[in-house]
Amino acid sequence: LASICLVDASGLLLQCNGEESAMIAHSLGLFLLPCICLCAAEYYLVDDRIGLGRRFDGIGGLSGGGATSRLLINYNESYRSQILDYLFKPNFGASLHILKVEIGGDAQTTDGTEPSHMHNENDENYFRGYEWWLMKEAKKRNPDIILIGLPWAFPGWVGQGSNWPYTFPNITANYVVSWVIGAKQHHGLDINYIGVCSECSVLRDTLDRAGLTGVGIIAADGNWDISKAMLGDSYLNDAVEVIGVHYPGTMTIKEAMITGKVLWSSEDYSTFNNNIGAGCWARILNQNYVNGRMTSTISWNLIASYYEDLSFGRDGLMTAEEPWSGNYVVESPIWITAHTTQFAQPGWTYLQTVGHLKHGGSYVALTDGNGNLTIIIETMTHDHSECIRPSLPPYTVSPQTATFQLKGSFVALTELQQWYSKLNFMNKKDTLFQNITPIKVSNGYFTLQLDVDEVYTITTVTSGHKGLYPDPPEAAPFPKKYFDDFNVSSPPFSEAPCFADQTGVFEYFRNLTDPGPHVYTLRQVVTQRPVTWAYDADQTITVIGDHTWQNLSVSCDVYIENENGGVFLAARVDQGGESVKSAMGVFYWVFANGTYKVTNDLGGEKVLAEGLSGTRVGIWHTLTLTVKGYFAFGMLNGYPLWKNAVVLQPLNGWAAIGTNSFEYAQFDNFKVDAD
Repeated sequence: LASICLVDASGLLLQCNGEESAMIAHSLGLFLLPCICLCAAEYYLVDDRIGLGRRFDGIGGLSGGGATSRLLINYNESYRSQILDYLFKPNFGASLHILKVEIGGDAQTTDGTEPSHMHNENDENYFRGYEWWLMKEAKKRNPDIILIGLPWAFPGWVGQGSNWPYTFPNITANYVVSWVIGAKQHHGLDINYIGVCSECSVLRDTLDRAGLTGVGIIAADGNWDISKAMLGDSYLNDAVEVIGVHYPGTMTIKEAMITGKVLWSSEDYSTFNNNIGAGCWARILNQNYVNGRMTSTISWNLIASYYEDLSFGRDGLMTAEEPWSGNYVVESPIWITAHTTQFAQPGWTYLQTVGHLKHGGSYVALTDGNGNLTIIIETMTHDHSECIRPSLPPYTVSPQTATFQLKGSFVALTELQQWYSKLNFMNKKDTLFQNITPIKVSNGYFTLQLDVDEVYTITTVTSGHKGLYPDPPEAAPFPKKYFDDFNVSSPPFSEAPCFADQTGVFEYFRNLTDPGPHVYTLRQVVTQRPVTWAYDADQTITVIGDHTWQNLSVSCDVYIENENGGVFLAARVDQGGESVKSAMGVFYWVFANGTYKVTNDLGGEKVLAEGLSGTRVGIWHTLTLTVKGYFAFGMLNGYPLWKNAVVLQPLNGWAAIGTNSFEYAQFDNFKVDAD
């Protein structure tokens, strides 16, 4: 490489850089000689004189799609507040800029069902579920946090008999806008964006007529195809503020760039939150902009707060799946997030001088326009940063020396803060978000020795902080003895503790017409199949407990409300989430027509026993199911009804309750006694 080499009087090579060397040599009394040299360091420019890049819109997490924060609400308040601080409190943990939530649709949407604010067209209730609470808690910690709502599914009435929510776009738009209005009227929450998959122009008109002109539309919250349609449809183009995509693999398409719209990865990551997950997150946070000019990345999901044996167990930024013990885990993706979120805020701007490192990895640089500068560098190797999707093409990363040259507004900087993380896959001794010795800048230059699987934040911002609470309690399995009579007169949430609705919605219910012991119950309230993309079951079901349970006795009082209906009590339920329709276990059904059935599957096809029960509508009955080894036994109202049903598979699973179809039914005095 022909260049100009800066040497001292003895001929020792000091610098190899070209035009900048002349000024340095003159000031230091050194010698400037033409030579042939091989420079060990690669040089990277950080300069705002050539103009700026795109506006930075923030990093976020996603609660929902579906029921991924379900167990968080059941933590005792002290631990729950700590968890929320790690997620949302500025300059503490992940310090997220964005919270995206599911607009509940009464349907299975990955790991469970979240309730709709409108079970039917004449029903409105803006206090169901926990997303309202979560948004308010996020706002308490960060008043500037950006709030987004997106419906993954819809109550059946929205589809008007079809499994497509946009057959009647005005109905769908009014349904979504009612949620935005309810957020403001009942919770004081201003929703900043709504995600929508179709009929953006209709939604835009409906928002505008409601006076919600400041609510932006993110579309299509799927792939890039909408950008092609926008180029040929001016109404659609005007309606969409942000083109949002899922799992783009850090790449965009030319049509999206031509629109000139803001580009977001509005759902990404979806990866187990070990160190490989942290590597995935570190890589895409930088490269979504470097490769795809996406100015926001939102993690699915926010927090792994659902039973780990459901779909995509532990795919959140941190883990909080044991409210009964109080245990939670601040996983490494939290601290990878902090490398960006604590040192750049929405409204900052990317520099044009961003890119890939010569020997693998990437860097981005951002400024607030007032002299502050943040540079984030990642050197994640291929096998240590694979996301669950899409597939990652081969590439290599090796240790390297990187010299950064600051120009423009940053040329006079003499010292920068350093925050450092190392995901050490060799000895498992990680360094996570450590504030190390400030780096000295000499004549606009600083040099880093970069190893693999590292993240650096080099910044003028001095407010960074690694938050810390005392260790939470040790992890513990779900209690082997559990009882709930649902006698809560003013429940803070519509869900009973630890029941994870998989199909249907089970809500606290106060029966004011019942003066007896069943005034407060748990009621299944979805009476029409929802509009959903997931593999929903034909029956409603909610699970609870420990997936490792094998031998147990479970009992519950049940009340059939439908003349053609039925309910079940179950043990060893082996599947939920998107696979719930294929769930196996021991299902003890009773029906309003006076019969019972015991099946090995939720679908009711593999019958183990059946006969007369005497059960009927409008009467409380007590079901008891006992499973030991390969045999199951059932009691009705304290008396044996069936016995010695042979159960070869599955050998373990959750307890559950549910209904024969989408129908009203009530449950009370739920009890588990596991070996």
